[in-house]
Formats: sequence, C-alpha cells, structure tokens
Amino acid sequence: MVEKGKYVYEWPRPMVTADAAVFAFFENGPRLLLIQRKRDPYKGRWALPGGFVEIDEDLPDAVARELAEETGLEGITLEQLRTFGRPGRDPRGRTITVAYFGIAKRGWDQVQAADDAENVQWCDIENLPSMAFDHDEIVRCAIERLRHTPAYWRQDQ
Repeated sequence: MVEKGKYVYEWPRPMVTADAAVFAFFENGPRLLLIQRKRDPYKGRWALPGGFVEIDEDLPDAVARELAEETGLEGITLEQLRTFGRPGRDPRGRTITVAYFGIAKRGWDQVQAADDAENVQWCDIENLPSMAFDHDEIVRCAIERLRHTPAYWRQDQ
C-alpha cells in the first residue's frame, strides 16, 4: 500500500488544465489559433491549444509549454482570461481550466502541429468551426477581450 502524503484527502479532486486563446492580425483581420485534436476525447475536433498542468508546474509555465508543444509557437505574452469549471465540461472527469489570452506579433507563420495536435490553423474569428469541450464559450470570452484591446482597433488603420 502506498503511504499517503500529509495533505492527501479521501474526497475527489478536480484536474486542472490550461488553454491558450492566441490571436494574430492578418491582412483580412484577426485570426485565432486552433488545433485539431489527435486523440479522444473529441478526436478530429477543433480546440484551443492546451492541456493538463503538471503537479509541480506553475500555470503560466503550463500554458506556455502546451502552446509550444502543440503548435511550436513560443515567446507569446499570455495573460489570464478567466477560469472555466462547469461540471461536465470534460468527459474525462471533473476538470477546471484556466484560460489565457495572447496576441502573436511574430512567429505566427511558423506554427506546426505536434504532440496532441493533428493539425494547426489560424481561423477567421467570424467563421470558426464547432469546438471540443466548452472551447466555444472560452473563445467568445477571448474575442470579447480582443475587441477591448488597442491592437484590435489599430489593425483597421
């Protein structure tokens, strides 16, 4: 029998993930970086880059790691957008995600699918595909945040 640590309790605890809503400005407007999932759940569906936080990992490090592993995109300034924790949002069990927001100013043309991503694509924010998990909801919040950034208004000039 494995000895339990000092702060291990009997009741269930949620898993924690970190997801990145990263935008870039193209000639025809802002686009959102999405991955096509390589594995179940939701194999083949589009989603935000992200994944599980390691037990000894800080949240900003986790989201940056997942973004780099799945898309090759590094060096993006990411800020917390919001936490999403509705029960049932992930069929693998009780999962809480901390969503992050960022704007890619360089390297956006170097993205490449890897790790859990079958494909990676910059998608027009006015014509997004249906997404896995509750990523549609996360994306709506991220687009609202984008529309309140000065970069969004400067891109029309």
